[in-house]
Amino acid sequence: MTPAPNLLGLYQPGSTVIHRLPAGAKLVALCVFGTVAMAIRTPEAAVVMLALAVACVAWSRTNFRLFLRALRPILIISAILFAFQWWQADIAHAVQVTARMLALVVLATVVTATTATDAILDAVTRALGPLRHVGINPDSVGLAIALMLRAIPGLLTIAIESREAAQARGLGRSPRALLVPLVVRAVAQARMTGEALAARGFGDDEGDRAIQA
Repeated sequence: MTPAPNLLGLYQPGSTVIHRLPAGAKLVALCVFGTVAMAIRTPEAAVVMLALAVACVAWSRTNFRLFLRALRPILIISAILFAFQWWQADIAHAVQVTARMLALVVLATVVTATTATDAILDAVTRALGPLRHVGINPDSVGLAIALMLRAIPGLLTIAIESREAAQARGLGRSPRALLVPLVVRAVAQARMTGEALAARGFGDDEGDRAIQA
């Protein structure tokens, strides 16, 4: 089984304007975009936000077909969310909620696909530097973000592989055949990550000093 390619959290080198922008500037823009997206209350504005995010995909010269394949699990979840919101309220509300969620996911994917992970972590660490005085370790926060960026593509890949395995056994419509392997493999991945961090001393005082060093 060959899982769909995954762009979320995976840096794709390039020479576009978006690639050349500083990581900090892109993260700030993403935060502003997210704040505006969450504040809008009309389906038309939500669709405009989604169109802007898609335009950034084109601007970054990302292979659009590859991009869609990478986000296929998110698109499936969005379709389910759209149907639920339509059933609970109306189609306008469904468009508003789904479009703004997709806009955020698409733009976040553009940011992570056009920015090296190290650059993102450096930007976050510098921004949180002043918080050392109140007991927050910016390096630990950076480590958590790095783990998140690495975990999301892995979880999406596990979900795709679990679905394909269920379909191969003729159980494509069985929630249990999909969810049980997904949960088991996700927990195993989290445990392996935790053990690897513990082996390196992260999580205790000496580990925290090692991060700062």
